[in-house]
Amino acid sequence: MKKINNIFLLMFALIVGVASCELPDNVDPKHADAVPAATLFSNALYELADQTTTIDYNANVGFLLSQFFSEVTYTSESRYDFQSRGITDNYWNNYYRHVLMDLKEARTIINNTNLITTSEKVIGANQLFVIDILEVFVYQNLVDAFGNVPYSEALMGSEKPSPKYDDAATIYTDLLARLTADISGLDNSEGSFGSADMLYGGSVDSWKAFAASLKLRMAMRLADVNPSASQTAAEAAIASGVFTAQSQSGIMVWAGVSPYVSSFYNWYVERGRKDLAPTELFVNTLEELNDPRREYLLTLVDTNTLDELPTPVNDPAIYIGMEYGKSNSSSYNSHSHFTSPFFAADFEAILIDYVEVEFLLAEAAERGYTVTGTAASHYDAGITVNIDYWADIYGIDRSVVDMPTVISTYLAQTEVDYATAVAASSWKQVLGTQKWIALYNRGNEGFAEYRRFDFPVLIPPAGMTQTDIPNRYPYPYNEDKLNKVNYDAAASAIGGDEASTKLFWDVN
Repeated sequence: MKKINNIFLLMFALIVGVASCELPDNVDPKHADAVPAATLFSNALYELADQTTTIDYNANVGFLLSQFFSEVTYTSESRYDFQSRGITDNYWNNYYRHVLMDLKEARTIINNTNLITTSEKVIGANQLFVIDILEVFVYQNLVDAFGNVPYSEALMGSEKPSPKYDDAATIYTDLLARLTADISGLDNSEGSFGSADMLYGGSVDSWKAFAASLKLRMAMRLADVNPSASQTAAEAAIASGVFTAQSQSGIMVWAGVSPYVSSFYNWYVERGRKDLAPTELFVNTLEELNDPRREYLLTLVDTNTLDELPTPVNDPAIYIGMEYGKSNSSSYNSHSHFTSPFFAADFEAILIDYVEVEFLLAEAAERGYTVTGTAASHYDAGITVNIDYWADIYGIDRSVVDMPTVISTYLAQTEVDYATAVAASSWKQVLGTQKWIALYNRGNEGFAEYRRFDFPVLIPPAGMTQTDIPNRYPYPYNEDKLNKVNYDAAASAIGGDEASTKLFWDVN
């Protein structure tokens, strides 16, 4: 993973695009009337990473729906009120308007550019393939949130101001085909976007691995609804070269200068908010498993400050999660919170990583797909890399802490060891729970994989039941006015525009 300072690249791309040629008379060099494709790509990538990983519950509540975090004071979103803040409208608009539109415009500019030399043509083609990969990523997130969405008629402006909603399964099939073409088409004899690419610095090989790993993710989404298609796509993705190390992962490192800062930094430091905390479910799960990631992810609570201990303990400090969906503002200091690395301005944003790939490979092996290694070996690797990742983020001194022993001890526990844990429950429960832990702070994927595995068992807010826990985002609340005919058709096609409606791949 190449760490690049985002803000200076964005500024550089814009300056070069505006000032690198002689200007005719009567043109103001300080106000560009055309934006270079590289700048649009950079902005789209920034907006994509921000929307996918933001903790702003006005635009994304995946981290709440997966019960990684709980709200402290205002609990409407934790109690599944999508409408009051227009959450689904913002989620939808941010992906369509701020990401996909920029990518579309960048594609148009590249297609209309006169590329003369062989090198220019290869670079231009690579840029188009990279744009396509990001478009696939966005549509995968939209489908996994809503189900049927505008696709074939999306982004057509006045030509199609009221686009139809395409069938979600059909979209998935097309997205997988696009990824196949992208992987095949990328040519590593040249680069792509160079320094305008804040994720990989224009590395074509890195984008190939990203696309293959994304294809594997999508293939496994189909495992329960279309096993044959899932296996074919998964095995093809693996053969084309998925991530084999965490350093290859799609991880955005923010510049650390506003507005290019992490969502945690923006929310807690710049805005002074104290709205979120780790849930009781997450904290208790780590506690029950004696998970070493507790130290890296959670703060301890001084028992001397508690009026009442949750259980009899002798420890001077313990971990206490917040009850999900309940206002806890009066007892904020009596709960565990996020550790200090989360509040760094350059705290990383993970789009897709090697840890996720290892869990996908474990599942593929368990289902009998052609995979090198066993379900247990990939499961162990996913846990190992995730613990190592968070230990490094936290800043563990490896000259003092024997991390291999820490990890091997954890993996040897009866509740964690793959063979013994599966024998006592099921592979879906074991893989689902450990993958959920590994996806911490990745709300969209945590919510998606909970719906596939049905583990861990989420805790309904007080006064609610399991049936109240959502299976999808409702469509934006202005769609029944702006695009009523197509909205009505889409709602009918999926079985009703309700949060309880299951997506096509969620068949258990």
